[in-house]
Amino acid sequence: MSQPALPGAVLRDDPDLTERQRALFGALVELHRRHARPVGSEALHARSGVALSSAGVRAELAELEARGLLERGHASAGRVPSAAGWAYWVRHLMAPAPVSPEVEARIRAVLAHSAHDVESLLQEASRLLSDLTRQIGLARADSLDRETLTRLDVVPLGERRVLLALNLGGALARTLALELESPLAPDELDEVGAVLRERLLGRTLAEVRERLDHDPELVRHSAARLVARALRGQWAQPVRTPLLAAGASHIAGQPEFADGPRLAPVLRAIEGGPPIDRQLAGSLEGQAAARVGLEPDGALSALSLVSVALPGPVPGAVGVLGPLRMDYALAFAVVDAVGQRLGELLDA
Repeated sequence: MSQPALPGAVLRDDPDLTERQRALFGALVELHRRHARPVGSEALHARSGVALSSAGVRAELAELEARGLLERGHASAGRVPSAAGWAYWVRHLMAPAPVSPEVEARIRAVLAHSAHDVESLLQEASRLLSDLTRQIGLARADSLDRETLTRLDVVPLGERRVLLALNLGGALARTLALELESPLAPDELDEVGAVLRERLLGRTLAEVRERLDHDPELVRHSAARLVARALRGQWAQPVRTPLLAAGASHIAGQPEFADGPRLAPVLRAIEGGPPIDRQLAGSLEGQAAARVGLEPDGALSALSLVSVALPGPVPGAVGVLGPLRMDYALAFAVVDAVGQRLGELLDA
């Protein structure tokens, strides 16, 4: 896992660049980020604003390449920032870009619609992150097993389908749609709800999962047993929210992944879950950070993740996944704003 890069967090082994080198490197980064092409010395000489000859620019670029900040884009004479170069840029040169009041208001409005359900809230957050950055939005929550069940309602959805609405204290909630083996009448469901509340309220979700297997009253009561069996099937593992992703089409539209052979393994890694999930699980709390080039050698080497761990009672994280040349300043600002608002809602 790559080391997180934070603005202003200077590393001991960071190269000590001259002001001229910093200016040239920053100009090359902006040109490459804007056009998604290797940058040649002539183009940089024309647009950098640095008082230096073309030969001098070439010499400085060679020095930046020797220091590991640049690499050859392909067979052309142009160069692109390396993963180490992008991380250096985030730490030393990235200018902050706070979200506008309009974006802040949109974040509050969108997340307010799903404020009482953890999974729906995180799904909305992933979509919002994607919409605001034009990258892939990600969200996850760790196990909720230590949360206490404070309310339980059983709502019929059809002959064999029911909805369980669970309150976990404060504004925290989960909703579960269950498929039953046999149909239950409305009066039977009312009785099931009463039995479940009597046996399960006031217990942690870990204790609830254990009671679904062994509570004698749930075993004895045939209708309650039917619902408990369906619920147990969903809760065979610790209760958690899966990795939620939105906006994969944004990756497909990036020039870096215009050809199928480069795009397919990236999409497989995103859909597969665990590699991205592990990276998101390593997020820092309190401040967004970037992991540049998620795998040194693999499908994720061309991707960066900007993420933050959620504060408050629900451990989890949100982030933005995109190409190495993503707009890091925008990603940092949006991830921080969404993460902060999520923390407020989950802690309400």
